[in-house]
Amino acid sequence: MPVEPQEILDFWFSEPVCNHWFASTPELDRQISDVYASLWGLASEGQLDHWMTTPEGCLALVILLDQLPLNMFRNQPQSFQTEAQARAVAGFAIKREFDQVLTEQQRAFLYMPYMHSEDLDDQDRSVALYSQAGLADNLAFARHHREIVREYGRFPHRNAILGRPSTQEEKRYLASDGAFTG
Repeated sequence: MPVEPQEILDFWFSEPVCNHWFASTPELDRQISDVYASLWGLASEGQLDHWMTTPEGCLALVILLDQLPLNMFRNQPQSFQTEAQARAVAGFAIKREFDQVLTEQQRAFLYMPYMHSEDLDDQDRSVALYSQAGLADNLAFARHHREIVREYGRFPHRNAILGRPSTQEEKRYLASDGAFTG
């Protein structure tokens, strides 16, 4: 039975799931993988691009391409594989002003692919989007992410996952109490 965008939104914004957005559990990661891995595969191949006709469809696709892989593929390179696609969908939605009809909470997730990017221009766009939307809590995180990318040119915590060598500066940062670890 095909999954509709609203089902993704109902799941992601449900009470049990939203309590674990930024502090997941192995059980939730497994549940997301069991239910959504094959759908993510379709989305990664562009087979769900028809969802992009509505604000909700774009948001569901962004969540499927940007958020759910972080759970499904935790600490694996695949967790970042569809970030660029998520940014493309978010950019499409923003250009059509779909973000303007979403709730603040939904808008925060539509913009998140820019915060996840290792490109400084995307980071600047993230800060601008959260600032313009008045999403103060998200803006603080966007600024923090941008400073990491500005300092290191990437997110050092991804190095081990992606098989990239860390510089001495990155190693010191990752060993510090203030290190962002994902």
